[in-house]
Amino acid sequence: MARERITVIVPVLNEAANVEGLIERLTPVLDGVGVRWQVLFIDDGSTDDTLAVLKGLNARDHRITAISLSRNFGKEIAIAAGLKYARGEAAILMDADLQHPPEVLATFIDRWREGYQIVYGQRLDRGADGPLRRFFAHIYYRMFNALARTDIPEGAGDFRLLDRCAIDAMNRIGEVSRFNKGLFSWIGFRSIGVPYSAAARTSGTSKWSFRRLARFAIDGLTSFSTLPLRIWSLLGLAISLTAFAYALLVLVQTLVLGVDVPGYPSLIISVMFFAGVQLISLGVIGEYLGRVYEEVKARPLFIVAEEIGLSEEAAAPALRAVPGEAGAQERG
Repeated sequence: MARERITVIVPVLNEAANVEGLIERLTPVLDGVGVRWQVLFIDDGSTDDTLAVLKGLNARDHRITAISLSRNFGKEIAIAAGLKYARGEAAILMDADLQHPPEVLATFIDRWREGYQIVYGQRLDRGADGPLRRFFAHIYYRMFNALARTDIPEGAGDFRLLDRCAIDAMNRIGEVSRFNKGLFSWIGFRSIGVPYSAAARTSGTSKWSFRRLARFAIDGLTSFSTLPLRIWSLLGLAISLTAFAYALLVLVQTLVLGVDVPGYPSLIISVMFFAGVQLISLGVIGEYLGRVYEEVKARPLFIVAEEIGLSEEAAAPALRAVPGEAGAQERG
């Protein structure tokens, strides 16, 4: 019986100091599980020596391959690019900073052989993160599961194994504003979690600033829930009913007690309050409208500038640009 083929997908952005250490730990693990393997790095527009290091690794071992994107498209798109290029019966997603321990991959593959189509790493702790980041992450995912119809398992992230059927399902999704954690749950399939403890980064700092994380959080909510729109509709209804009740109160007071001179401060406060509500509601609508605008342009999800170590047979059909629409591809 032929051994299974596994593609390990590693998105990288300015990780020149980490990729060699990752390969040193990853290679013995993959050699020990009895599979044919390939490591596919996705260079997401690095500005350091990451690409040169990847070329050197490929020269030493042809199983270490890479594609270099033409610019920084973001981690969610880099993962989509890796899944487009994956040619194994299964693919494993992991980071290059060794916070995702390579030794856990053996358990991933064992669970996959037991029949699970998705095996996700379930983080036991967030000790490597600051207390504020841990707090916001906890609140966000509780809110996401409450608002969206798709639940994300506690502690689950991008560190996971996907069977070929799950890879094909992800490749049929052409969204530009992607929230992969939600998409992994949305596609379904038989899944199981594998607990692991995340280590500290071996080198460098996280590329996820608070601003980027906030934007990512908004993308996730707007991709999987329209409840924010409904909330503002309900809020508008509540304010209208309150205003109507207040108008009745003023009418009764005027008829019973006579004309009362309204106070200037209360008038200004009311105007500012309602103006703020209107602007916030327009902002929420604008977030959704902006995403519709991004989707209808139908630009390619990513553009590949260079392929490293990918033969014509192993690479995604010799294409340089992969559009968002499933099945359609464009030569660069």
